[in-house]
Amino acid sequence: MLKFIADRQIYDKVICELIPRTKRFLWLATADLKDLHVHKSGRMVPFLEILSDLIEKQIEIRLLHAKEPGPAFRRDFDKYPNLIKGMERILCPRVHLKSVIIDGRLVYTGSANLTGAGMGAKTDTRRNFEAAIITDKNDIVAAVMEQFDSIWRGEYCRQCQRKKYCADYKDILLK
Repeated sequence: MLKFIADRQIYDKVICELIPRTKRFLWLATADLKDLHVHKSGRMVPFLEILSDLIEKQIEIRLLHAKEPGPAFRRDFDKYPNLIKGMERILCPRVHLKSVIIDGRLVYTGSANLTGAGMGAKTDTRRNFEAAIITDKNDIVAAVMEQFDSIWRGEYCRQCQRKKYCADYKDILLK
């Protein structure tokens, strides 16, 4: 399967359908990270609640992002204490990719950040214009996973020109 999706389809397919069905691991990469709210059981909840639910099911979550999220995100994060130990996170100021990798078998890659205007449940008149592909094609899944994992492993850290802005740089080099 190789499918093009855009705008509201991204929210419906990735956030509402695919992510909650994750069985083993979920890798998320985004440049911008905000207090995204989504539909769950007839109410709006922070996307962090969906991630917390996955952690309760023993699903491993990795999050790569470029900058610290705002105060609303941090307040919601504190409502889900299992995220602190259950979700690995690396902040890298060079991250600009937007990817969702589910169980090493399915990939979303596109333009939408993990924000309400990008992937959220906002109305059509309050959303960004976004585009993406979703695929289970092995070569594409492997390539997106390798890009994510190369950043995660810190392969670019030693030569990075932005080390002074990277909170996780020293931790990566010590691994």
